[in-house]
Amino acid sequence: MTDTRVDPAGEFSVESLMENPRQATRERMIRNSLGATALVSVLISGLIVWSLFWEAWTFIVEVDWGSVWDIGWFPRRGIYDIKTLIVASFLVTGVAMAVATPLGLGAAVYLSEYARPGVRRTLKPILEILAGIPSVVLGFFALNWIAPNVVAKLFGGPSAGSLLAAGIGVGVLIIPLVASISEDAMKAVPMALREASSGLGARKVSTTVRVVLPAAISGLVASLIVAVSRALGETMVVFMAAGAAQTATYTHGVTDSSLTMTAGMASLARGTDNVVGEGLTFQSLFFVGLVLFVMTFALNLVADRFVQRVREQY
Repeated sequence: MTDTRVDPAGEFSVESLMENPRQATRERMIRNSLGATALVSVLISGLIVWSLFWEAWTFIVEVDWGSVWDIGWFPRRGIYDIKTLIVASFLVTGVAMAVATPLGLGAAVYLSEYARPGVRRTLKPILEILAGIPSVVLGFFALNWIAPNVVAKLFGGPSAGSLLAAGIGVGVLIIPLVASISEDAMKAVPMALREASSGLGARKVSTTVRVVLPAAISGLVASLIVAVSRALGETMVVFMAAGAAQTATYTHGVTDSSLTMTAGMASLARGTDNVVGEGLTFQSLFFVGLVLFVMTFALNLVADRFVQRVREQY
């Protein structure tokens, strides 16, 4: 039988690699180690979800549901008004998206369609560096500058913490996220589509609005969904800029101070390794976490279905 391990030129062939026992053993070890790391990550995720559901189920079974729809969030007194946290979270997320969507998409359109290559190579890294600013720094900025100089002067709100100040701070935080993902989605649109539009006499703005943006819609929607999830899950900015209190009465005004779901969990658990209060105070943390998990999971499922329906493959 002819030996196919090495060809006459001295180079390895596919057959030689398949027949080499040492190489096969090495590939098997690499495959098994990578599979083990994937399994460990899945196991850790499963344990986190299990612990969340276990304690949340205790709360669901034992709580007086009249206290879950009440005047406000006072967990140490046995009042767990979840709508206070949910409405505040939606208000902050809505303000954040109102800030981040036009600025992020505008930056993405400029970098993808209008900026010269040298300008793009300079601005995009700077924009992505903004995503590395610690959220506690933005929370301090929102509390000490946005609240007194923007919210108080332009909207007549308080000069201290408010949902509006927190929302603007979160919006600044997620601008780089929206811009980066959206710009990548628009750059992935084939140049042939732009050239065809220009060949028909369309202006640059018409090509961008009627060709590039519709072709990149799946990536744009994905960037907005990621931004919404990031805004819902943000903790330090909303905790510092929305009032930094441990309790909150129900409000639907953006200029009022309140607690979001993440800020409510952080304020309740801070400063101690044992949450003190009514019997279900500790379990209320897991219940709020479960509500947040279900909301973000459902949001991502809906977004995935939408992206699959509108995605264009080139």
